[in-house]
Amino acid sequence: MLSIGTIVMGAADVRRAADFWGAALDYVPRDPEGGGPANGPRDWTVLVPAHGPGPGLALGLSTSPVQRHPRVHLDLYAADAAEQRAEIDRLVALGARRVDWDSYPEDPDFVVLADPDTPDYQF
Repeated sequence: MLSIGTIVMGAADVRRAADFWGAALDYVPRDPEGGGPANGPRDWTVLVPAHGPGPGLALGLSTSPVQRHPRVHLDLYAADAAEQRAEIDRLVALGARRVDWDSYPEDPDFVVLADPDTPDYQF
């Protein structure tokens, strides 16, 4: 049986992306001694959960433009609506932006945020 080992995402600024996703998910560089984001610019890094098992998040340098409607995204879950509001505030404080997404349903139970690497345009 297969399992997800690592999710791979492109980033224009790997260090900034690693700082954001590390703080957002409580992840740390898998190999900090090997020249991770804290030690200077890199073309890639792999983040892993700071505590316990879970999929890794690999961030690789990408020069391709960000898609207006990405084919892949992360669904992040909170326990309830109050925790969701608190997490949105925390992620925005880390550099995420709320997105006025053109495909919201009538009464969404989710919020779309763009990470700091996403260009500032409307979806």
